[in-house]
Amino acid sequence: MTKNSTFAVAALRALHQLMDEPRIFDDPLALRILGEAGRAEVLRMQAQAADPLSKALRTALAVRSRLAEDEWAGAWQRGVRQHVLLGAGLDTWAYRQPDVGSRIFEVDLPGAQRAKRDALRVAGIEAPETVRYVTADFEQDQLDAGLAHAGFDREAPAFFSWLGVTPYLEDAAVFRTLDFVSGCAPGSAVVFDYIVEPSLLAPLERMGLEMLGAKLAEDGEPLKTFFDPVRLEERMRQRGYRTVTNIRPEQLTERYLKERADGAQAGNVTRLMHALV
Repeated sequence: MTKNSTFAVAALRALHQLMDEPRIFDDPLALRILGEAGRAEVLRMQAQAADPLSKALRTALAVRSRLAEDEWAGAWQRGVRQHVLLGAGLDTWAYRQPDVGSRIFEVDLPGAQRAKRDALRVAGIEAPETVRYVTADFEQDQLDAGLAHAGFDREAPAFFSWLGVTPYLEDAAVFRTLDFVSGCAPGSAVVFDYIVEPSLLAPLERMGLEMLGAKLAEDGEPLKTFFDPVRLEERMRQRGYRTVTNIRPEQLTERYLKERADGAQAGNVTRLMHALV
C-alpha cells in the first residue's frame, strides 16, 4: 500500500478507539503511533465519524484486526510460535504484547518499513527483541529468502496475518504468497481479506465499491484483484490447504457485533478467509 493508504487505515483504527463503544478490538497504541500531525488529523476526522462510510470502514477494519488477533491466539494455544504480519503497515500488534516466547516477522515495502520504524522511534514505542523486519514487494519478491535471513524456520508452523493487501496485487502475486504459506510446516495458517467479485454484489454495494475504486485509482493505488468466494475456496484447497473457512458477513456480525446499540454490521464487499496447512 502507499504511504497515504497506510496512514488512512491506521487513522481509522485510531478513530475506532475514540468513537465506537464497545470497542471491537482494543489498541492503546493506535493513536500514539500516528505522531502529532496524525493525531490532529484523527481528531479532525471525528467530525465525520457518524458518516455511514466512515462507520462502515471502521467496522470492517476493526473486525478484520480482531479476527486475525483471535486466530493468532488460537494458533499460539496449539503451539505455533512464529507470527508473520504480511504488509504490516502501522499495525501495533507486536508492540503491545507480552513476551511469550514467539517470534514476530513484520513484512513490508522498504519505504513503508522505514516510515514505521521512524514513527515508533518518535512515539517512544520500543520494539521488542522478538520482532524481525523483513523487506519485500509482493509483486516482485519471493518471501523465502527474506524470511529465512530474519530467522524464519520453514520446518516449524507459523501463523500469517495478511490484511488490506490482496486487492492491490495481481492474481499471480496473491497466489505466489499463498503458495509459500501452503508450503510451510503442517499446523501453519493464514488469515487474509479480499474483495468480492463486483458482479456478485448487490447494486448499492457495487456502486460503493466503484466509488472507492475510483478514489484509490486517483491516488495511484488501483484495485487489481477480486474473487468469487466459492472459486477462491476451491483454489485454496487445490493448493493443499486442509481446512479452508470462508467467513460470511453474518458470522462476523454474530461473533463480534451482536446486539450493539450502534447497529454496526459486517459488510459484504470484503470477506475474510482462514486457512490451515
